[in-house]
Amino acid sequence: MDVLSDVITVARTGRPRSAHVRWHAPWGQQFASVPGSAGFQVILEGHCWLLSPHAEPVQLNAGDVLFLPHGSGHTLADSPATAVTTPVCSPNDAGLLGPYTSDSVDRLGRGGPATVVLCGSYSLDPSRTHPLLLTLPALIHLPADRVRHPELHAAVRLLATEVGTPRLGTGATVPALLDTLLMYILRIWLAEQPARDNGSWAAALNDPAVTAALHAIHQDPARPWTVAKLAAEAGLSRATLARRFTAMVGQPPLSYLTWWRLTTAARLLQTTEAPLRSIAVRVGYTSEFAFANAFKRAHGLAPGAYRRRS
Repeated sequence: MDVLSDVITVARTGRPRSAHVRWHAPWGQQFASVPGSAGFQVILEGHCWLLSPHAEPVQLNAGDVLFLPHGSGHTLADSPATAVTTPVCSPNDAGLLGPYTSDSVDRLGRGGPATVVLCGSYSLDPSRTHPLLLTLPALIHLPADRVRHPELHAAVRLLATEVGTPRLGTGATVPALLDTLLMYILRIWLAEQPARDNGSWAAALNDPAVTAALHAIHQDPARPWTVAKLAAEAGLSRATLARRFTAMVGQPPLSYLTWWRLTTAARLLQTTEAPLRSIAVRVGYTSEFAFANAFKRAHGLAPGAYRRRS
């Protein structure tokens, strides 16, 4: 698997929630701040405004995509002048946002121009959140552009159709489409970041040498990697790789290797019944004792206790 695929695979926990919502002007909806989650809003029809007490209002049009990787609170409304009085919407409130809510209508029943929004959230496991997600801004706004981003537009339309008209198989289709939507959002945002920004994950994933080292770690975490072996994969000297990798990724190659091994182990403990010895070997530890000690240092619990809690 490539690095970006792994970011999504290890980060999300549980089932995502999504809703296809129609509001009639005048309307306003506040969305709660939910640490440990990531949210999105897609404007399907009409237009609205993104309101924040710390920034100027931003007009959103049909096809615009918002991604909030840290679960930041925000408000949408038909106009900056609209007073928001409706209850705060939170993904933890199943009464407001079911797993796949279809065509909810504003409760006031007003008959003004309609705005249709596809909204939702992912729950993230704080112990497995990839550092790439931690470095993202609080809000990513991708304006509608069917020519430059046809794949994002296609994913939005497919997801809107499934959530707007649930049918047989929707329960399996929606989570896959949500992961696809997240992948396209991250891919587009990373590709649009300045190449000169050398101290970021965007630069790392646009740097062939650093990407080669990251890919080697993700593809085979059990291999006894050294900086020299990773440098050979990257086609650089050891010193050059160590310097470039650390500047872009935020930690040295072998520190990241350890983090990825133990993050992978945590996912395997939660999602499989594999014996601890087997998991230890799969992530590069020849001794179950050494694996248990390293895991406890990283996650605060022994592997068995972590599995039972999960």
